[in-house]
Amino acid sequence: MSKVYDWFEERLEIQSIADDITSKYVPPHVNIFYCFGGIVLTCFLVQVATGFAMTFYYRPTVSDAFASVEYIMTEVNFGWLIRSIHRWSASMMVLMLILHVFRVYLTGGFKKPRELTWVTGCLLGVVTASFGVTGYSLPWDQVGFWACKIVTGVPDSIPVVGPLIVGLLRGGVSVGQSTLTRFYSAHTFVLPVAAAALMLTHFLMIRQQGISGPL
Repeated sequence: MSKVYDWFEERLEIQSIADDITSKYVPPHVNIFYCFGGIVLTCFLVQVATGFAMTFYYRPTVSDAFASVEYIMTEVNFGWLIRSIHRWSASMMVLMLILHVFRVYLTGGFKKPRELTWVTGCLLGVVTASFGVTGYSLPWDQVGFWACKIVTGVPDSIPVVGPLIVGLLRGGVSVGQSTLTRFYSAHTFVLPVAAAALMLTHFLMIRQQGISGPL
């Protein structure tokens, strides 16, 4: 076993990485209010796991979407639990993100040299809101349909490019199968990849700059 470890150690320098992680200094002022960002990450991982589980049964078509969600809730073993965890974890993620933003702002964590960390955090907020908008419409019930129609119609008021943006979001003039397909693709692939990339960048900058000090 030691030979296997030595083989990896020679190529990846595992010990130096472990020493760097375990030797990182945590300031004494850090308390529970500095944990909101970590809770957001935890909620995101729960969302990924439960969302992936539901993709085995969800059908992203206007004729089958609602029936597939109903099937998950009533027929799939523990499907009701997985979807409920997904739903409540989403709400918890948004709440913890809001509290995290307030904590960072009130303690001045956005100031020099952490401006870029703040920017990536704001972008993560936009991605999180987009998760909510796209996921809300996936059951394709009355609430989801009209929410989708209203949200995609908002850019129409923008001069010149408004109709183009609406067409891009809907995949056509009206809300239909193309819209649901785009929302499903965004919710299950585009947004998770964007969130993972932004989170990695966010955490690497925090790692480099350290946790911000007290006021």
